[in-house]
Amino acid sequence: MQAPSPPDVARLGYDILTFVGIIEHLARTRASRGLKAVGVSFPQFVLLNHFVRRPAEEAKTVSSVARAMQQPQPGITKTIQKMIAHGLLRVVPATHDRRVKLLVLTPKGQRAHQKALEQLAPLFAPAFEEWAPHDLTTLAQHLLRLKDWLDTKGRQD
Repeated sequence: MQAPSPPDVARLGYDILTFVGIIEHLARTRASRGLKAVGVSFPQFVLLNHFVRRPAEEAKTVSSVARAMQQPQPGITKTIQKMIAHGLLRVVPATHDRRVKLLVLTPKGQRAHQKALEQLAPLFAPAFEEWAPHDLTTLAQHLLRLKDWLDTKGRQD
């Protein structure tokens, strides 16, 4: 197979991002339905994922969460307030400046995340039943590379 020309690469890249967007939409719709049984909304699940996956940076400010999610602060604040009200996150004052409020994942938040994963696993496992492990690993590596580029070089802060 011949290497694509530069305009073809741009088009193929756009098609890939379109496919990822469609997959995200379909997966979000399916996950949102599954998460109702756990009592966690999809935006809350996304934030739980953020807190669980970054244990070295356990305490976060609302601003740092909004920046990491590349979302406007008011929308993130609203979701965080709901999570605090449900005991999924707690607020602690920063030791360096007691005016700064830090967000910390609670044990209840960790359990909610685990229950959500257990609820979602059977909804998505069938999509990958016919995939060879090597294919899944390769896809995950390529998607991680794309995510990392978008999260670093592709940011438009």
